[in-house]
Amino acid sequence: MTPDSHIPNTAGKNTRRDARELALRMLYQIEIGHQPPPEVIAEALKQSQLDEKNSAFAQELVLGVLEHQVSIDARLTILASDWALDRQAAVDRNILRLSSFEMIYRPDSPVAAVVNEAVELAKKYSTAESGRFVNGVLGALAREPRGDEETDLDTDQDPA
Repeated sequence: MTPDSHIPNTAGKNTRRDARELALRMLYQIEIGHQPPPEVIAEALKQSQLDEKNSAFAQELVLGVLEHQVSIDARLTILASDWALDRQAAVDRNILRLSSFEMIYRPDSPVAAVVNEAVELAKKYSTAESGRFVNGVLGALAREPRGDEETDLDTDQDPA
């Protein structure tokens, strides 16, 4: 089962958890389907039944990941040093990006909730081992100080 296979099936869902799940589906579809983010976001939000607040949250997550992807990927490369990003399953990689964005750039999000929901997404959409892998990487990230990462990261510019 892939995350994008359930975009239309969001009837009756209207929580931040559902918004995170929809954000994962959009990120997966953008990466794997090589589709333009604005089109993916517009179609997914149109098909979802999230309220305005949760739709905005899902969209913020996707746009935030895309905006800060270089920095997030650099951090994840360090934290998951035994697993290069291109060797990770696309679902796992996008779960890590999504959760990392929220942990780094959304200090109002409770770390425990973000990690728990990431592990649940990994268990639902990926392999049996993915939950432990995601938990380990995000656990390492959670032990780092939180705050404005713009001062600590490369501000998403290419090092070249």
